[in-house]
Amino acid sequence: MTPEGIHGDTGAAADAAASFDPLRPLLTRVAYRMLGSVADAEDVVQDAFIRWLAADRDAVREPAAFLRRTVTRLCLDQIKSARNQRETYVGPWLPDPLVEEEEADDVTLPLMLALERLSPLERAAFLLHDVFGVEYDEVAKTIDRDPAATRQLAARARTHVRDARPRYKLEKEQGLQIANAFFAASRSGDMGALGALLAADVGMWADGGGKRPAAMGPVIGYDIVLKLHRSLAVLFGKYGSTLVHAGMINGLPGFVTREADGELQTTALEIADGKVTAIYVMRNPDKLKHMH
Repeated sequence: MTPEGIHGDTGAAADAAASFDPLRPLLTRVAYRMLGSVADAEDVVQDAFIRWLAADRDAVREPAAFLRRTVTRLCLDQIKSARNQRETYVGPWLPDPLVEEEEADDVTLPLMLALERLSPLERAAFLLHDVFGVEYDEVAKTIDRDPAATRQLAARARTHVRDARPRYKLEKEQGLQIANAFFAASRSGDMGALGALLAADVGMWADGGGKRPAAMGPVIGYDIVLKLHRSLAVLFGKYGSTLVHAGMINGLPGFVTREADGELQTTALEIADGKVTAIYVMRNPDKLKHMH
């Protein structure tokens, strides 16, 4: 059967696309915040479009609410299977890196990691209400709970993620200066300069997904992080590491590099009081495909 046979005529498809496409960026953002995966978010949004195509669109008073509800419910289904995959994931799991030209919302990488520890319904309630500004009654309809239970889910989520939300907003320029200094010191092997940037309790997480070499667990503490970078600097000196772009990655200052194996890598830095408190390195090529 032709695509027209499956989805109706091309006129209907064009009509559906005309109302769907302006909402696609927002729907993709909702799906990505729920799932932490660019490819999965795009798949969910495409699935939502197919459902929109099949829906009685004339009967839908608010397409944005209808589609946000559809995407959220698809994400809740997706999270169940993603959690099973996560249990067998090799090494630390980090969300796909998004290199952002402008700040879309205040969901930073540490907050996304905190959201991973919530139940799927808590995550949905928190994101829809606190991040995307959806009223509780609409959130309740979306997740199929009553408004009182929905408020409770969001409040519980808020408590769990409180520590992951920065108390003071870091000035973007200051953050990028620190990221540039971090790149220069780590690649040149200037451990004095690098050490001056690190907090005493700094931690480092590298996601290789079993596809590229990376530490199999978190590396925590000033001395051990510096020791690891001393070893890495020898490799960078020998094989090279080229800066591709410096900018905001998942709401944190950082940089994109091309490493000796020809693959991209992202480094995002969490910064407090002018010091790097956490280093997040994405090396898994599957999670960097969207950046090519």
